[in-house]
Amino acid sequence: MEYVSALLPPVVMAAFFIGLVVTIVKSQGGPNKTKEDAAVDAALARAEATRQADGATGPGQA
Repeated sequence: MEYVSALLPPVVMAAFFIGLVVTIVKSQGGPNKTKEDAAVDAALARAEATRQADGATGPGQA
């Protein structure tokens, strides 16, 4: 019976991990994809505008 107690935690973790991956894959796309993409694009645009306004340099620039 020791093998059962030794194998149970990895099996449980694997099941939860598979469930997590399935949930992530299922939540991609759908009707909210355009709204989510627009929110990310707006955040990136704000960050870029702030970086340019501050005169900060990006990685690899002197």
